[in-house]
Amino acid sequence: MPVSHIRVAQGAFTRLGQLLMPSSAKAKFGGLRVAAIAWLVAGLFPATASAAGPVTAPPSAGNFETLAAHAILIDAATDTVLFQKGPDERMPPASMSKLMTVAVVFDAIKASKLKLTDEFVVSENAWRQGGTKSGGSTMFAKLNSSISVDDLLHGIIIQSGNDACITIAEGMAGTEATFANLMNEEARHIGLTGSHFANATGLPDPGQYMTARDLAKLAKYLIDEFPEFYKIFGEKEFTWNKIKQSNRNPLLDMNIGADGLKTGDTDEAGYGLVGSAIRDGQRLIMVVAGTRSAKDRAAESRKLLEWGYRAFEHVSLFSTGEVVGQARVFGGNAHQVDLISKVPVDLLVPRGSVDQIKAQIVYQGPVRAPVAAGQPIGVIRITAVTGLSKEAPLFAADDVPLGSMRERAVDAMREILLGWW
Repeated sequence: MPVSHIRVAQGAFTRLGQLLMPSSAKAKFGGLRVAAIAWLVAGLFPATASAAGPVTAPPSAGNFETLAAHAILIDAATDTVLFQKGPDERMPPASMSKLMTVAVVFDAIKASKLKLTDEFVVSENAWRQGGTKSGGSTMFAKLNSSISVDDLLHGIIIQSGNDACITIAEGMAGTEATFANLMNEEARHIGLTGSHFANATGLPDPGQYMTARDLAKLAKYLIDEFPEFYKIFGEKEFTWNKIKQSNRNPLLDMNIGADGLKTGDTDEAGYGLVGSAIRDGQRLIMVVAGTRSAKDRAAESRKLLEWGYRAFEHVSLFSTGEVVGQARVFGGNAHQVDLISKVPVDLLVPRGSVDQIKAQIVYQGPVRAPVAAGQPIGVIRITAVTGLSKEAPLFAADDVPLGSMRERAVDAMREILLGWW
Protein backbone atom coordinates (compact mmCIF):
# COMPACT_ATOMS: atom_id res chain seq x y z
CA MET A 1 0.00 0.00 0.00
CA PRO A 2 1.48 3.38 -0.91
CA VAL A 3 2.45 5.71 1.92
CA SER A 4 0.44 8.92 1.81
CA HIS A 5 2.16 12.26 2.38
CA ILE A 6 0.81 14.83 4.78
CA ARG A 7 1.30 18.52 4.12
CA VAL A 8 2.08 20.57 7.21
CA ALA A 9 1.16 24.23 7.43
CA GLN A 10 3.83 26.92 7.24
CA GLY A 11 6.27 24.71 5.38
CA ALA A 12 7.11 22.38 8.25
CA PHE A 13 8.46 19.04 7.06
CA THR A 14 6.89 15.72 7.93
CA ARG A 15 8.76 12.60 8.94
CA LEU A 16 6.95 9.52 7.68
CA GLY A 17 7.53 6.09 9.11
CA GLN A 18 5.94 2.80 8.20
CA LEU A 19 4.18 0.68 10.76
CA LEU A 20 3.14 -2.94 10.25
CA MET A 21 -0.36 -3.45 11.56
CA PRO A 22 -1.13 -6.15 14.14
CA SER A 23 -1.72 -9.57 12.62
CA SER A 24 -5.41 -9.37 13.44
CA ALA A 25 -5.70 -6.16 11.47
CA LYS A 26 -3.92 -7.72 8.48
CA ALA A 27 -6.52 -10.44 8.35
CA LYS A 28 -9.35 -7.93 8.49
CA PHE A 29 -7.92 -5.80 5.71
CA GLY A 30 -7.28 -8.80 3.47
CA GLY A 31 -3.85 -7.68 2.25
CA LEU A 32 -3.58 -4.21 3.76
CA ARG A 33 -0.36 -4.26 5.78
CA VAL A 34 1.01 -0.76 6.15
CA ALA A 35 -0.23 2.49 7.64
CA ALA A 36 1.62 5.79 7.46
CA ILE A 37 2.57 7.47 10.74
CA ALA A 38 3.15 11.22 10.63
CA TRP A 39 5.48 12.58 13.29
CA LEU A 40 4.64 16.27 13.31
CA VAL A 41 7.36 18.21 15.10
CA ALA A 42 5.87 20.13 18.00
CA GLY A 43 7.22 23.52 18.96
CA LEU A 44 8.81 24.37 15.60
CA PHE A 45 5.90 24.47 13.20
CA PRO A 46 3.01 23.08 15.27
CA ALA A 47 0.41 21.20 13.27
CA THR A 48 -2.81 20.20 14.92
CA ALA A 49 -4.32 16.86 14.01
CA SER A 50 -7.98 17.30 13.23
CA ALA A 51 -10.51 15.99 15.72
CA ALA A 52 -12.44 12.87 14.92
CA GLY A 53 -15.28 13.69 12.59
CA PRO A 54 -17.92 12.15 10.38
CA VAL A 55 -17.08 10.05 7.40
CA THR A 56 -17.23 11.95 4.14
CA ALA A 57 -17.62 11.05 0.51
CA PRO A 58 -17.34 12.96 -2.76
CA PRO A 59 -20.65 13.86 -4.44
CA SER A 60 -20.07 11.28 -7.17
CA ALA A 61 -19.33 8.32 -4.88
CA GLY A 62 -20.38 5.17 -6.69
CA ASN A 63 -21.61 7.20 -9.70
CA PHE A 64 -25.06 7.46 -8.14
CA GLU A 65 -27.27 10.28 -9.44
CA THR A 66 -30.44 11.84 -8.11
CA LEU A 67 -33.00 14.37 -9.28
CA ALA A 68 -33.04 15.95 -5.82
CA ALA A 69 -31.34 19.33 -5.45
CA HIS A 70 -29.93 18.25 -2.08
CA ALA A 71 -29.33 14.73 -0.81
CA ILE A 72 -27.31 12.76 1.70
CA LEU A 73 -27.16 9.09 2.72
CA ILE A 74 -25.52 7.95 5.95
CA ASP A 75 -24.84 4.56 7.51
CA ALA A 76 -25.96 5.11 11.10
CA ALA A 77 -23.63 2.63 12.79
CA THR A 78 -20.38 3.85 11.27
CA ASP A 79 -21.33 7.45 10.38
CA THR A 80 -20.15 6.72 6.84
CA VAL A 81 -21.57 9.23 4.36
CA LEU A 82 -22.31 7.04 1.36
CA PHE A 83 -23.60 9.80 -0.89
CA GLN A 84 -24.00 13.55 -0.78
CA LYS A 85 -25.17 16.27 -3.12
CA GLY A 86 -25.16 19.87 -1.92
CA PRO A 87 -25.24 18.63 1.69
CA ASP A 88 -24.10 21.90 3.28
CA GLU A 89 -26.11 24.37 1.21
CA ARG A 90 -28.77 26.21 3.19
CA MET A 91 -32.31 25.49 2.09
CA PRO A 92 -35.85 26.07 3.36
CA PRO A 93 -36.69 22.84 5.23
CA ALA A 94 -40.47 23.17 5.20
CA SER A 95 -42.10 20.67 7.58
CA MET A 96 -38.89 18.65 7.90
CA SER A 97 -37.89 21.27 10.50
CA LYS A 98 -40.66 19.87 12.71
CA LEU A 99 -38.05 17.26 13.67
CA MET A 100 -36.39 19.99 15.72
CA THR A 101 -39.73 20.93 17.27
CA VAL A 102 -40.22 17.40 18.54
CA ALA A 103 -36.55 17.17 19.60
CA VAL A 104 -37.13 20.08 21.99
CA VAL A 105 -40.23 18.33 23.35
CA PHE A 106 -38.45 14.98 23.71
CA ASP A 107 -35.58 16.60 25.59
CA ALA A 108 -37.98 18.36 27.95
CA ILE A 109 -39.73 15.07 28.72
CA LYS A 110 -36.40 13.29 29.25
CA ALA A 111 -35.35 16.06 31.66
CA SER A 112 -38.67 15.69 33.57
CA LYS A 113 -39.65 19.27 32.65
CA LEU A 114 -42.67 17.99 30.76
CA LYS A 115 -44.94 14.96 30.86
CA LEU A 116 -46.85 13.22 28.09
CA THR A 117 -50.02 13.72 30.11
CA ASP A 118 -49.58 17.50 30.39
CA GLU A 119 -52.21 19.41 28.43
CA PHE A 120 -52.01 22.65 26.45
CA VAL A 121 -54.88 24.83 25.25
CA VAL A 122 -55.33 25.56 21.53
CA SER A 123 -55.13 29.34 21.28
CA GLU A 124 -56.88 31.45 18.64
CA ASN A 125 -53.45 32.08 17.10
CA ALA A 126 -52.73 28.34 16.82
CA TRP A 127 -56.22 27.72 15.46
CA ARG A 128 -56.03 30.48 12.82
CA GLN A 129 -52.38 30.10 11.80
CA GLY A 130 -52.27 26.30 11.86
CA GLY A 131 -55.85 25.11 11.63
CA THR A 132 -58.24 24.45 8.77
CA LYS A 133 -58.50 28.12 7.79
CA SER A 134 -54.73 28.34 7.20
CA GLY A 135 -54.78 26.00 4.22
CA GLY A 136 -51.73 24.10 5.48
CA SER A 137 -51.31 20.72 7.15
CA THR A 138 -53.38 20.54 10.31
CA MET A 139 -54.35 18.28 13.18
CA PHE A 140 -57.89 19.78 13.11
CA ALA A 141 -57.57 20.86 16.73
CA LYS A 142 -60.62 22.67 18.12
CA LEU A 143 -60.30 26.25 19.35
CA ASN A 144 -59.84 26.48 23.14
CA SER A 145 -59.68 22.70 23.51
CA SER A 146 -57.07 21.07 25.78
CA ILE A 147 -54.82 18.46 24.17
CA SER A 148 -52.20 16.25 25.85
CA VAL A 149 -48.55 16.46 24.87
CA ASP A 150 -48.78 12.83 23.74
CA ASP A 151 -51.59 13.60 21.28
CA LEU A 152 -49.91 16.80 20.10
CA LEU A 153 -46.75 14.82 19.30
CA HIS A 154 -48.80 12.38 17.24
CA GLY A 155 -50.43 15.31 15.51
CA ILE A 156 -47.03 16.78 14.63
CA ILE A 157 -45.22 13.57 13.63
CA ILE A 158 -47.98 11.71 11.78
CA GLN A 159 -50.30 14.50 10.58
CA SER A 160 -47.68 17.29 10.32
CA GLY A 161 -50.16 19.56 12.09
CA ASN A 162 -49.11 23.20 12.18
CA ASP A 163 -51.78 23.83 14.82
CA ALA A 164 -50.20 21.13 16.98
CA CYS A 165 -46.76 22.74 16.60
CA ILE A 166 -47.96 26.21 17.56
CA THR A 167 -49.99 24.87 20.48
CA ILE A 168 -47.05 22.99 21.94
CA ALA A 169 -44.69 25.93 21.30
CA GLU A 170 -46.99 28.38 23.10
CA GLY A 171 -47.63 25.89 25.88
CA MET A 172 -43.93 25.35 26.55
CA ALA A 173 -42.51 28.82 25.90
CA GLY A 174 -45.38 31.33 25.85
CA THR A 175 -44.87 32.34 22.22
CA GLU A 176 -43.73 30.59 19.08
CA ALA A 177 -40.84 33.05 18.73
CA THR A 178 -39.56 32.18 22.19
CA PHE A 179 -39.90 28.49 21.39
CA ALA A 180 -37.80 29.07 18.26
CA ASN A 181 -35.03 30.26 20.57
CA LEU A 182 -35.23 26.89 22.33
CA MET A 183 -34.95 25.21 18.92
CA ASN A 184 -31.78 27.16 18.16
CA GLU A 185 -30.31 26.24 21.55
CA GLU A 186 -31.11 22.59 20.85
CA ALA A 187 -29.48 22.89 17.42
CA ARG A 188 -26.25 24.12 19.03
CA HIS A 189 -26.42 21.27 21.55
CA ILE A 190 -26.74 18.67 18.81
CA GLY A 191 -24.05 20.32 16.69
CA LEU A 192 -26.12 21.56 13.78
CA THR A 193 -23.91 24.22 12.23
CA GLY A 194 -25.97 25.11 9.15
CA SER A 195 -29.42 25.60 10.65
CA HIS A 196 -31.50 28.40 12.13
CA PHE A 197 -35.11 28.41 13.26
CA ALA A 198 -37.70 31.17 13.35
CA ASN A 199 -40.84 29.10 13.93
CA ALA A 200 -42.02 25.67 15.06
CA THR A 201 -43.93 24.76 11.90
CA GLY A 202 -41.48 25.11 9.03
CA LEU A 203 -43.71 27.64 7.28
CA PRO A 204 -41.70 29.95 4.96
CA ASP A 205 -39.54 32.48 6.79
CA PRO A 206 -36.19 34.03 5.75
CA GLY A 207 -34.78 33.11 9.15
CA GLN A 208 -35.70 29.45 8.83
CA TYR A 209 -33.14 27.29 7.05
CA MET A 210 -31.34 23.96 7.39
CA THR A 211 -28.90 21.79 5.45
CA ALA A 212 -29.31 18.19 4.34
CA ARG A 213 -26.37 17.22 6.55
CA ASP A 214 -27.96 18.83 9.60
CA LEU A 215 -31.27 17.08 8.89
CA ALA A 216 -29.49 13.72 8.77
CA LYS A 217 -27.61 14.49 11.97
CA LEU A 218 -30.86 15.54 13.66
CA ALA A 219 -32.55 12.32 12.53
CA LYS A 220 -29.73 10.23 13.96
CA TYR A 221 -29.97 12.16 17.24
CA LEU A 222 -33.68 11.37 17.52
CA ILE A 223 -33.15 7.70 16.69
CA ASP A 224 -30.25 7.25 19.13
CA GLU A 225 -31.45 9.35 22.05
CA PHE A 226 -35.19 8.72 22.09
CA PRO A 227 -35.97 5.13 21.02
CA GLU A 228 -39.14 5.14 23.13
CA PHE A 229 -40.52 8.09 21.14
CA TYR A 230 -39.00 7.27 17.77
CA LYS A 231 -41.54 4.50 17.22
CA ILE A 232 -44.22 7.18 16.69
CA PHE A 233 -42.57 8.03 13.36
CA GLY A 234 -43.43 4.55 12.09
CA GLU A 235 -47.16 4.74 12.94
CA LYS A 236 -49.14 4.84 9.72
CA GLU A 237 -52.20 6.81 10.83
CA PHE A 238 -53.65 8.94 13.60
CA THR A 239 -57.21 10.07 14.28
CA TRP A 240 -58.09 13.35 15.98
CA ASN A 241 -61.39 15.17 16.14
CA LYS A 242 -62.87 12.12 14.37
CA ILE A 243 -60.67 12.79 11.34
CA LYS A 244 -58.24 10.02 10.39
CA GLN A 245 -55.09 11.04 8.55
CA SER A 246 -52.37 8.80 7.12
CA ASN A 247 -48.68 9.26 7.78
CA ARG A 248 -47.28 11.38 4.93
CA ASN A 249 -44.03 9.36 4.71
CA PRO A 250 -44.29 7.30 1.48
CA LEU A 251 -41.44 4.98 2.50
CA LEU A 252 -43.57 3.36 5.21
CA ASP A 253 -45.74 1.61 2.59
CA MET A 254 -42.88 0.31 0.43
CA ASN A 255 -41.94 -2.76 2.52
CA ILE A 256 -38.26 -1.76 2.56
CA GLY A 257 -37.72 -1.59 6.32
CA ALA A 258 -38.53 2.12 6.64
CA ASP A 259 -39.66 3.34 10.08
CA GLY A 260 -39.39 7.18 9.88
CA LEU A 261 -39.09 10.17 9.72
CA LYS A 262 -40.70 13.30 8.14
CA THR A 263 -41.78 14.87 4.87
CA GLY A 264 -42.00 18.54 3.96
CA ASP A 265 -43.07 20.65 1.02
CA THR A 266 -43.69 24.28 0.17
CA ASP A 267 -43.59 26.18 -3.13
CA GLU A 268 -40.18 27.58 -2.18
CA ALA A 269 -38.66 24.37 -0.83
CA GLY A 270 -40.08 21.82 -3.24
CA TYR A 271 -40.67 18.31 -1.92
CA GLY A 272 -38.36 16.80 0.67
CA LEU A 273 -38.07 13.80 2.96
CA VAL A 274 -35.92 12.74 5.88
CA GLY A 275 -36.15 8.96 5.99
CA SER A 276 -34.61 5.98 7.71
CA ALA A 277 -34.77 2.24 7.19
CA ILE A 278 -33.24 -0.80 8.82
CA ARG A 279 -32.42 -4.00 6.93
CA ASP A 280 -30.52 -7.03 8.25
CA GLY A 281 -29.49 -4.96 11.25
CA GLN A 282 -28.10 -2.07 9.18
CA ARG A 283 -29.74 1.33 9.53
CA LEU A 284 -29.44 3.96 6.81
CA ILE A 285 -30.52 7.58 7.18
CA MET A 286 -31.31 9.65 4.08
CA VAL A 287 -32.40 13.12 3.10
CA VAL A 288 -33.67 14.29 -0.26
CA ALA A 289 -34.86 17.86 -0.80
CA GLY A 290 -35.86 20.09 -3.65
CA THR A 291 -37.63 17.50 -5.81
CA ARG A 292 -40.44 18.71 -8.08
CA SER A 293 -43.30 16.49 -6.95
CA ALA A 294 -44.43 14.05 -4.29
CA LYS A 295 -43.93 11.27 -6.83
CA ASP A 296 -40.31 12.28 -7.49
CA ARG A 297 -39.70 12.57 -3.74
CA ALA A 298 -40.89 9.01 -3.13
CA ALA A 299 -38.99 7.57 -6.10
CA GLU A 300 -35.70 9.32 -5.35
CA SER A 301 -35.88 8.41 -1.65
CA ARG A 302 -36.43 4.72 -2.38
CA LYS A 303 -33.75 4.69 -5.07
CA LEU A 304 -31.19 6.22 -2.69
CA LEU A 305 -31.91 3.74 0.10
CA GLU A 306 -31.90 0.71 -2.19
CA TRP A 307 -28.58 1.79 -3.71
CA GLY A 308 -27.05 2.22 -0.26
CA TYR A 309 -27.96 -1.30 0.78
CA ARG A 310 -26.83 -2.81 -2.51
CA ALA A 311 -23.57 -1.01 -3.26
CA PHE A 312 -21.64 -1.15 0.04
CA GLU A 313 -20.25 -3.67 2.49
CA HIS A 314 -19.31 -3.33 6.14
CA VAL A 315 -15.65 -3.67 7.15
CA SER A 316 -14.51 -4.02 10.78
CA LEU A 317 -11.06 -2.47 11.02
CA PHE A 318 -10.25 -2.43 14.74
CA SER A 319 -12.15 -3.55 17.81
CA THR A 320 -12.45 -1.56 21.03
CA GLY A 321 -9.10 -1.46 22.84
CA GLU A 322 -7.16 -3.08 20.00
CA VAL A 323 -3.70 -1.62 19.39
CA VAL A 324 -3.81 0.40 16.17
CA GLY A 325 -0.19 1.61 16.12
CA GLN A 326 2.37 3.53 18.15
CA ALA A 327 3.28 7.15 18.77
CA ARG A 328 6.80 8.43 19.41
CA VAL A 329 7.33 9.66 23.00
CA PHE A 330 9.85 12.34 24.01
CA GLY A 331 11.41 12.31 27.47
CA GLY A 332 9.81 9.14 28.75
CA ASN A 333 11.09 5.84 30.10
CA ALA A 334 9.87 4.33 26.80
CA HIS A 335 10.39 5.64 23.29
CA GLN A 336 6.85 4.96 22.14
CA VAL A 337 3.33 4.29 23.39
CA ASP A 338 0.69 2.00 21.95
CA LEU A 339 -2.41 3.69 20.55
CA ILE A 340 -5.92 2.32 20.86
CA SER A 341 -9.45 3.36 19.96
CA LYS A 342 -12.11 3.43 22.65
CA VAL A 343 -14.80 2.42 20.17
CA PRO A 344 -14.87 -0.03 17.26
CA VAL A 345 -13.44 1.45 14.08
CA ASP A 346 -15.70 0.38 11.21
CA LEU A 347 -16.28 1.63 7.70
CA LEU A 348 -18.62 1.00 4.82
CA VAL A 349 -16.82 0.65 1.50
CA PRO A 350 -17.93 -0.11 -2.07
CA ARG A 351 -18.24 -3.85 -2.55
CA GLY A 352 -15.02 -5.47 -3.72
CA SER A 353 -12.74 -2.57 -2.72
CA VAL A 354 -11.53 -3.74 0.71
CA ASP A 355 -7.95 -4.29 -0.53
CA GLN A 356 -7.70 -0.63 -1.54
CA ILE A 357 -8.27 0.87 1.91
CA LYS A 358 -5.49 3.16 3.16
CA ALA A 359 -4.84 3.98 6.82
CA GLN A 360 -2.80 6.76 8.34
CA ILE A 361 -2.11 7.75 11.95
CA VAL A 362 -1.79 11.48 12.54
CA TYR A 363 -0.71 13.14 15.77
CA GLN A 364 1.16 16.15 17.04
CA GLY A 365 4.45 14.99 18.36
CA PRO A 366 6.62 13.51 19.52
CA VAL A 367 4.33 13.23 22.52
CA ARG A 368 5.95 14.67 25.61
CA ALA A 369 6.19 12.51 28.74
CA PRO A 370 4.62 11.87 31.13
CA VAL A 371 1.81 10.20 29.22
CA ALA A 372 -1.29 8.90 31.00
CA ALA A 373 -3.25 5.87 29.84
CA GLY A 374 -6.37 7.11 28.09
CA GLN A 375 -4.78 10.42 27.08
CA PRO A 376 -5.91 11.65 23.63
CA ILE A 377 -2.99 11.42 21.20
CA GLY A 378 -4.26 11.77 17.63
CA VAL A 379 -6.48 10.20 15.02
CA ILE A 380 -6.45 7.33 12.59
CA ARG A 381 -7.46 8.46 9.11
CA ILE A 382 -8.92 5.75 6.87
CA THR A 383 -9.61 6.28 3.17
CA ALA A 384 -11.40 3.99 0.72
CA VAL A 385 -10.96 3.88 -3.04
CA THR A 386 -13.91 6.16 -3.80
CA GLY A 387 -12.74 8.87 -1.44
CA LEU A 388 -14.93 7.73 1.43
CA SER A 389 -12.96 8.54 4.56
CA LYS A 390 -13.27 8.27 8.29
CA GLU A 391 -11.38 9.59 11.29
CA ALA A 392 -11.43 8.06 14.75
CA PRO A 393 -9.67 9.37 17.87
CA LEU A 394 -6.73 7.42 19.29
CA PHE A 395 -5.67 7.24 22.93
CA ALA A 396 -2.59 6.10 24.85
CA ALA A 397 -2.94 2.47 25.90
CA ASP A 398 -0.52 2.73 28.85
CA ASP A 399 1.21 5.16 31.16
CA VAL A 400 4.65 6.39 30.12
CA PRO A 401 6.36 8.03 33.12
CA LEU A 402 9.00 10.72 32.80
CA GLY A 403 12.34 9.15 31.89
CA SER A 404 15.71 9.47 33.63
CA MET A 405 18.04 12.37 32.90
CA ARG A 406 20.03 10.15 30.54
CA GLU A 407 16.89 9.01 28.66
CA ARG A 408 15.72 12.58 28.26
CA ALA A 409 19.13 13.67 27.00
CA VAL A 410 19.16 10.88 24.41
CA ASP A 411 15.69 11.89 23.24
CA ALA A 412 16.74 15.53 22.98
CA MET A 413 19.76 14.59 20.84
CA ARG A 414 17.60 12.36 18.64
CA GLU A 415 15.13 15.18 18.03
CA ILE A 416 17.92 17.65 17.22
CA LEU A 417 19.48 15.25 14.72
CA LEU A 418 16.20 14.19 13.12
CA GLY A 419 14.99 17.80 13.01
CA TRP A 420 18.19 18.87 11.26
CA TRP A 421 17.79 15.95 8.82
